[in-house]
Amino acid sequence: MAINVDTVYKTVLLILNQQQRGYMTPDEFNKVGTQVQLNIFERYMSDLNQQLRVPENDSEYGNRVKGTEEKIDVFKRIETPTFSTDHFTTSSLTDFYRLGTVIYDDITEVQKVERNEWYLVKKSPLINATKQYPVFLYEDTKIYVEPTTITSNIQVSYIKKPANIEWNYTVGSLGQYLYNSGASIDFELHPSEQVEVILGILVYAGVIIKDPTVIQVASQKIQQENINEKS
Repeated sequence: MAINVDTVYKTVLLILNQQQRGYMTPDEFNKVGTQVQLNIFERYMSDLNQQLRVPENDSEYGNRVKGTEEKIDVFKRIETPTFSTDHFTTSSLTDFYRLGTVIYDDITEVQKVERNEWYLVKKSPLINATKQYPVFLYEDTKIYVEPTTITSNIQVSYIKKPANIEWNYTVGSLGQYLYNSGASIDFELHPSEQVEVILGILVYAGVIIKDPTVIQVASQKIQQENINEKS
């Protein structure tokens, strides 16, 4: 699931034109669109935290926790971090955003500890970590694992950052911008966020649209034009 970058850009241009608010170049759109996407993405984490504090309902489609988790699911990844000297590092994961679970040998969850607990684990023979019950300390993108004999077979689940959007184009014979779908990058957000994305971009452009139906009508018009072009 994704939000088509071409539909969003054409909708924004249509509204800017109708409001007589000028024009947004592809480069401006790409930069603003990327920032708007990141703003919405980062809000997911605080939304989920807030919704977990209120009573959960049993509605199949009205459960807010499930709805937010569904939006986050698309960004979940499991990868193998790089080991160097005495630690694994998440800096090798170029799209890394937030650490989830650390897993050893595909089946064992590595328990996270804080710095004060880390010292106790290393010093006390009674609570030494083992390969059956390993622990880790995570600081500054580095994952330190005890026992130190574990230097491989570690995987991490994490939330990735959304890729920068790009409305890519070629220049036509009249100097016009022609959409290049093959080299473009869509918004990775849930489709339900399309109106929010468009509104966010318009806010950056200095256009305040209080009626979401304006966005929806414009989006439908662009989508229909795209269908007509391909038929």
